[in-house]
Amino acid sequence: MPGSKERQRRRAREHYERQRAKRMARQRQVRKWTLTGVAVAMVAALGVGLSLTFISGGTPKAAAKPKASATATPSPSASATTSAAAISEPAHHCTYTSSAAGGSTPSMPTATPDYKATYTATINTNRGPISIKLANSTATCAVNSFVHLAQTNFWNGTQCHRVSDDGGLFMLQCGDPTAKASKVLGCTGSNQAGSGGPSYTFGDEALKGATYPAGTLAMANSGPNTNGSQFFLVFKNTDLPASYTPFGTITSGLDILQNVGKAGTTCTYQGAGGGVPKEKVVINSVSIKKT
Repeated sequence: MPGSKERQRRRAREHYERQRAKRMARQRQVRKWTLTGVAVAMVAALGVGLSLTFISGGTPKAAAKPKASATATPSPSASATTSAAAISEPAHHCTYTSSAAGGSTPSMPTATPDYKATYTATINTNRGPISIKLANSTATCAVNSFVHLAQTNFWNGTQCHRVSDDGGLFMLQCGDPTAKASKVLGCTGSNQAGSGGPSYTFGDEALKGATYPAGTLAMANSGPNTNGSQFFLVFKNTDLPASYTPFGTITSGLDILQNVGKAGTTCTYQGAGGGVPKEKVVINSVSIKKT
């Protein structure tokens, strides 16, 4: 009969192996989610009319059962070359790369951001306002783009196309200009949102040691340095790899997101995680305050 110490060692080994298997499964899921978003972006760039993104069909590029992945899919045809590692924050210069596969905006953001400014944003939705303190000192170029898109009414009259309240991913994804407020979104086919974006992409920032606790505002993407207009709002601590630029903190309205998450979805994105929010969230406008 094995002794008590041997049994303890055996149980410890078994516990370690179970934990290791769970970690590997989560990592495989994250890779699957990210690869799905990249594939969608490539298809969109080729002109195929699929609409997927942060969710295997459009999502935080997070687009797969978000056990650990948040991706938005701005269908970029070209990737920005500026990365977080190359930026000394606050950035004095930002590079925005034209993307023919993207949507349209009145103009590109300025390449010389006001890096000394303090910005707050309010996303005015049909369910109430969500206030955010933007992290201009640590993600200057992401904030600069967000401010630009808000001031050009880019998101007015659009809806948030994906919500996830399980699998370790707790977020609401928004920012796809093709997800019009009047549209009935689905999780497959032509009514699936998630691949829309502006006419440019830009690089990642603030990724070193990045975490995504409740209240985080971060960029969704379809791979490194493919940020566009899609973003996600975290309403419960979420374990994601440091692959999504965090650029703000929610100061009020977190309860709105939590309620939308609890309400569930009308359908789920196959292999992506999450789905179309049952409680429709429409962005009426995004206002910016600068000090």
